[in-house]
Amino acid sequence: MTTYHNKPIAELSTQLCAGLVRLRKGYVDSAEALEGILQDDVEYPYDFVVFRLTGYRPPPRDDIPAMKGLELRSDMRLLILDLCASFAIRTSDYDEQINDLDSLAGRFGVSTKTVQRWMQAGLVARRLVFPDGRRRLSFLESSVQRFAAGNGGRISRSSRFSRLGAGDKAEIIRKARRISAGGRCGLLATSRRIAARTGRSVETIRATIRRHDEQNPSAAIFPADGKGRGESIRLEVYQQYLQGEGAVALAQRYGRTRGSIYRMMNEVRAEHLLSRPIEYIYNPQFDLEDAQEVILGPAEAVDAPVAETPRPPRDLPPYLRELYETPLLSAAQEQDLFRRYNYLKHRASGLRGSIDPHRPNARDIKEVESLLLRANIIKNRIVRANLRLVVSIAKRHVSGPMTLFELISDGNVSLMKAVERFDFSRGHRFSTYASWAIMRNYAHTVPHEQWQLDRFATGVDDVVEIASGLRVYDPDKLNVPELRESIDAVLATLSGVERTILIDHYGLDRDGSVKTLQQLGKNLGLSKERVRQIEQKALGKLREILAPENKFV
Repeated sequence: MTTYHNKPIAELSTQLCAGLVRLRKGYVDSAEALEGILQDDVEYPYDFVVFRLTGYRPPPRDDIPAMKGLELRSDMRLLILDLCASFAIRTSDYDEQINDLDSLAGRFGVSTKTVQRWMQAGLVARRLVFPDGRRRLSFLESSVQRFAAGNGGRISRSSRFSRLGAGDKAEIIRKARRISAGGRCGLLATSRRIAARTGRSVETIRATIRRHDEQNPSAAIFPADGKGRGESIRLEVYQQYLQGEGAVALAQRYGRTRGSIYRMMNEVRAEHLLSRPIEYIYNPQFDLEDAQEVILGPAEAVDAPVAETPRPPRDLPPYLRELYETPLLSAAQEQDLFRRYNYLKHRASGLRGSIDPHRPNARDIKEVESLLLRANIIKNRIVRANLRLVVSIAKRHVSGPMTLFELISDGNVSLMKAVERFDFSRGHRFSTYASWAIMRNYAHTVPHEQWQLDRFATGVDDVVEIASGLRVYDPDKLNVPELRESIDAVLATLSGVERTILIDHYGLDRDGSVKTLQQLGKNLGLSKERVRQIEQKALGKLREILAPENKFV
């Protein structure tokens, strides 16, 4: 208990602590008497509380809401401690038995922390000055009896556990050292396992281990860096295994069985898998019964290159010209690869959920690792096929402070992120989506690109999605003005009214101004609903024109 639940009681406490000293003991006793009659589920007005504490009934105050009994009881216990700290109230001021914290803990055979938890549960405490002149946390016998009458079960449960002796602590440390040496558990997991075996609380076990480590840093079970010797052994074994060490040799070196070596390595592999995020674009096809056969089956129809590989620009360095040796992907190839990529990660994510970090199954770990490896291979293929797109866009931004190679490196990061976020089911070409992702990234580093994006951005998802359906096969020629010209060419296929509605509603004209459907209806002499219908019809025409099977460029 460190803060008041009700601000008015906190202000009242300040006033009472500053009042006459001869009245404060009466306030303390009145606060305990009030705490004893309050009911948790009842609300009490402020003037009632003041009257019970001081005997003075103030006028009702509408600005102070009624206070809940449960919170008010906690505030009364805190008020008592604050009042006791404001003056010297002595044990001799009471004609009944006084228990300090240690004596009360010894009386019930519990720890002092258990008594402090009882205080949070309703045991009223005071801070009294003892004959030796020291002020200590104290409990009146009447307060103890009242708490015991209402919390007999709590006290009985706590009393069943004797306080830890030297032998008990030594046994806890011995068990903790053995569990930690096995390389399987951290401090919390070790404390839980020992608590389950001994019947002690987890917090008691953990506090015992921490106290030992603080007092014996050279022999600490869990050093200050948070890693015990068992954790270090696990990582050492795993690193040496990756470097070619056999399980038999590792077992001999560390004095363990071959099975324990494999178990330690599986636990490290499981931790790595569970700590890494697996993000993918979900598709309902993934949940079909034959999804694995259909999605991961042979893809002979889409394995051919999309077109003859173009010649690279002459001004590129040799290692950048090698990018043009990788053929572009056709629309069918993109669909197939992105479907496989996201489905593999979908399966890996589902299977990973069944892995127990404490008892991992080697077969499940291997399966998840295999799925993620296959997905990464597909991702690399998609990235390689689109690296020339990054180069072509980066070349147009070399005028700034960044070099061409810095721009390409920055663009490659955007390209890889675009692969992870691209939704293949929408039927768009990945090159258009990736181009916008790269240019938007450059907008943060190249001021001129920010101007271009602001100049031609419509701010409306539908139109952007339609524009992204344009089939761009020559990334070297892709730029924002050309994309704008392509949008204008598509809009030219619509009727005059349809074109006017789309241009004015989505701000596709040169000044970028937009109009509401109601404004358009007023200008055209149509109702708002009719304008909306014409708009939807026009968008449908554009989607049909830009369908994947259409050859429009």
